[in-house]
Amino acid sequence: MKHIITSILILTSLLSFAQVDSTLFKRQQTDTTKQQLNMDAVYNRPFLSYGKLPVSVGGYTEANWQHIGTDGISEGHQFQMRRMTLFVASTISKKIKFLSEIEFEEGGKEIAIEFASLDVEFHPLLNLRGGVIMNPIGAFNQNHDGPKWEFTDRPISATQMLPATWSNAGFGLFGKTYKKDWMFGYELYLSGGFNNAIIDNKESKTFLPASKENAERFEESASGTPLTTAKIAIRNKHFGELGLSYMGGIYNTFQDDGIIFDEKRRLNIFAIDYNTTLSKTNTFITGEWAWINVNVPQAYTQQYGNKQYGGFLDVVQPILKRKMFDWDNATLNLACRLEYVDWNVGTFNETNENIGDELWSILPAISFRPTQQTVFRLNYRIQRQMDILNNDPSKTAGFSFGISSYF
Repeated sequence: MKHIITSILILTSLLSFAQVDSTLFKRQQTDTTKQQLNMDAVYNRPFLSYGKLPVSVGGYTEANWQHIGTDGISEGHQFQMRRMTLFVASTISKKIKFLSEIEFEEGGKEIAIEFASLDVEFHPLLNLRGGVIMNPIGAFNQNHDGPKWEFTDRPISATQMLPATWSNAGFGLFGKTYKKDWMFGYELYLSGGFNNAIIDNKESKTFLPASKENAERFEESASGTPLTTAKIAIRNKHFGELGLSYMGGIYNTFQDDGIIFDEKRRLNIFAIDYNTTLSKTNTFITGEWAWINVNVPQAYTQQYGNKQYGGFLDVVQPILKRKMFDWDNATLNLACRLEYVDWNVGTFNETNENIGDELWSILPAISFRPTQQTVFRLNYRIQRQMDILNNDPSKTAGFSFGISSYF
């Protein structure tokens, strides 16, 4: 019922504009000439404003078709409405802004507030943010909007190793500064975080995304201690952006009503991300890699790994940019994504043989952009995944086609 009421309220708000003068609507385009960091992704979106109203709205949508099989077994043709996301932003007063991101997934089956924060600027290098914040681990977690990517699926390392669109209630500071060709930015947040689900879940392995199912993290922390997330980023106009980030804290419930019944167990995550555009060929390269360390109880079997790592690398090459089908600056791209994840780094105690549970994938793609805000993308996945015992890997292959656009 709560989700139904939320949907009705949002729909009513949107339809309330139906009787107004459409000439007063103004599209706020993003400034593509201005240097941006990944931390600017929440601001770097197209919004629609009306007259002098202080509120702007926007969003994006993603829809896909896929035909993919594993070891010769396929569910056939599948059509998916992956998500529709709404943005609402408001400049409350000078140097005080509110931004929010509400996501409807799987045709409205799941509704989540991914971002809803109040930003207060005291100085370009000192800004306060509070509310539901997007923890800046790696780059994809912040810069995840579908229309920005040439691939129908989000990176495996960001969704099945790290918890993609990982957000929590919290507070923090952020800022950035410029000097000639250089830009520096930082973020530092204290927030709610993970819980015991990362080692007690239906996957039967150490699996950080399981904590996303805990909606209570927006009201209380499972451990009663804050999750710390910190990131610094440096961009050079000619060489691109390099980001270094950390996220860590105690994840388990170790006490109840002041009674301590378990030791404090930490997890620590380190990530590095990089992106650049080669000036001569206009080739866009982006990727990230993360290392995870989890204090797993000794009583657990070795299928629960205490170390994980993985990442992805995207290469996008424009091959044609010109007027096509009455779109003045349409672009045709070739792209490829390389992915690798190891959910259980190490060797078995008894045999000293390598523990499996790893995956690699190659994802070539063709994409067409009538404008930079809309993308049509055709992908072919080649994937191999080994179980914990390193048996012959399961083989996954197939096509997917999707469209994604801001609106």
